[in-house]
Amino acid sequence: MKRWTASDIPDQTGRTAVVTGANSGLGYVTARELARRGAQVVLGCRDETRGKEAEARLRAELPGAELRVERLDLADLASVREFARSYGAHSGGRLDLLVNNAGVMALPHRRTVDGFEMQFGVNHLGHFALTGLLLPMLLATPGARVVTVSSGMHALANVDLRDLGSDGRYNRWLAYARSKSANLLFTHELSRRLYRAGAGIVASAAHPGYADTGLQTAAPRLEGRRSAEHVMALGNRLLAQPADTGALPTLYAATATGVRPDSFYGPGRLGWRGSPYPSWRAPWTRDDTAGERLWAASERLTDIRYGSL
Repeated sequence: MKRWTASDIPDQTGRTAVVTGANSGLGYVTARELARRGAQVVLGCRDETRGKEAEARLRAELPGAELRVERLDLADLASVREFARSYGAHSGGRLDLLVNNAGVMALPHRRTVDGFEMQFGVNHLGHFALTGLLLPMLLATPGARVVTVSSGMHALANVDLRDLGSDGRYNRWLAYARSKSANLLFTHELSRRLYRAGAGIVASAAHPGYADTGLQTAAPRLEGRRSAEHVMALGNRLLAQPADTGALPTLYAATATGVRPDSFYGPGRLGWRGSPYPSWRAPWTRDDTAGERLWAASERLTDIRYGSL
């Protein structure tokens, strides 16, 4: 596959996109490049003030861009439902692209508003609910895509279907890895169900490699662990690729021709840096039985059903 850059993104005029976590990092770059190529982009942001600041930066860089900020807290299913309702009211029933980008990483043990372990709740269940609520509009839009952002760190741990809430001994990095495996298993099962239903939506996944997005320093800052925050920040400066490059696998999955269902893209240089390339994934993320069980549990926990799927 030839080296692919943001300049290779096809014209997006007339397409609509929702990008979660779009106020910073990978989400901001993804929203910016989609808008640069003509897409109407809705920025789903937990903090409306930061969302408006991101919108202002985007408009300064891209005068005339079609942008809208909507509050979306993936740690609160009521907020997810309200976002989907508002989007439906303003969109005319069309959605070409959903980018499930927002996420949290290596947090201390805490719960979402609905009582789920935070990393599993935000990274997987929030996006599972959002995708299900927006599915009718995706199905009504020819050529629609769903891109879910996972991580190379998914390889550290499979989803623990017996302990989805991490009620046993909690390890922040294993909980993160399980949530990222859940992203891939969700993509696999969604692809299977879309195929069986004869739907034209392409569901795929991406990961940024090691990218400087601010995600690495968020948890240490939240806990006041200054030394850990400094170590993470130093690692970002010395080793990480910029967010502009880290977002390329997501943008490729979202816009490039020939992207197949259940594909997974990441940086081509050892999965760490560089242009998008098909990525290795752990075999458990293509387990049909596990996918069905995770899907059933996710429906039960969120009370979201995918209708004909």
